[in-house]
Amino acid sequence: MAMPDLARRWTRDEVLALPDDGNRYELVDGELLVSPSPRARHQFAVSALYDRLKPYCRTHRLGTVVFSPADLDFKSGQLLQPDLFVIATPDGRPFAEWPDAGIPVLVVEVLSPGTARYDRVTKRRRYQRSGVATYWIVDTDARLVEVWGPADDSPLIIDEQLAWQPDPAVGPLQIDLAEVFREIWGE
Repeated sequence: MAMPDLARRWTRDEVLALPDDGNRYELVDGELLVSPSPRARHQFAVSALYDRLKPYCRTHRLGTVVFSPADLDFKSGQLLQPDLFVIATPDGRPFAEWPDAGIPVLVVEVLSPGTARYDRVTKRRRYQRSGVATYWIVDTDARLVEVWGPADDSPLIIDEQLAWQPDPAVGPLQIDLAEVFREIWGE
């Protein structure tokens, strides 16, 4: 279960100095978020989406698809580890270090029982303030994806066909969510 440390404001350097103990540490606006290792179904969801995003991004040279662990700072001293994200690489070369990654064009978080509030509220607000173009919250139990943009007050709820088009000159990626959720659940 993700537990915030509300007693004090943490810095990025302090969080990076924490021991590698199997937990995932994130820093959002001075708040330390601690999560245990993800469950298998969570990772199946990340993998299923990665398998669909990577060929699309590679074919159209839209960026690099990456999954956590990562130490993104969103150009604001944060330390975030989205489950899956796409970083635009206009020159075709990947970044060398996490601080060089910039702001992702897509962030994907897969809900877990202990992280749902942080994914839907704390991290969503940070992603929106940072200018993440598209944020997906994947709810494997409800078999849907919440789609957020930087200025959105509420999400689009998608439960059939998820489309993503980061470049208007390129056709959208179409993801059949029924197929994805069958894969995740082993049906």
